[in-house]
Amino acid sequence: MNEDFYRRAIQRIRWWTVLAALAGAAAWAAGQGLRPAAGFLLGSSLSALNFRGIEMLAGALGSSKRPRGLAALLIVFRYALAGGALYVIVRILGFTPLPVLAGLLVPFGAVVLEILYELISRVHE
Repeated sequence: MNEDFYRRAIQRIRWWTVLAALAGAAAWAAGQGLRPAAGFLLGSSLSALNFRGIEMLAGALGSSKRPRGLAALLIVFRYALAGGALYVIVRILGFTPLPVLAGLLVPFGAVVLEILYELISRVHE
C-alpha cells in the first residue's frame, strides 16, 4: 500500500460521506419532515468538517513542517468549536438533537462503506 492508495481511499471516504449524508437526509425528510432532515445535514456537515480537521492533523504529524496560525488553532480547538456549534444548532436554532447526533455519525458510516468497498474490490482482483 502506497501513498496513492491512501489518497484514493480518503477521496472515496469523502464521496461516501456526501452520499450517506444525502441518503440520510432523504430518509429523515421522508420519515419526519424537512426540519429533522436539515438537522441531520447540519450534524453530518459538522462531522465532515471535523474529519477534515483530523486529516489536517494527520498530515501535520507526517510532515516535517509545523502547522501555522489558523491551522494550528483549529487543530487544538476543534472539539470546543464543534461543541459550540452543536450548542447553537440544538439550543439556539432549535433543531431536535437525535437527527443532529445521527448526522455526526455519517463519516463513521462512510469509513465502514470504504472498508466494505476495499474488501469487495480485493476479492475481484
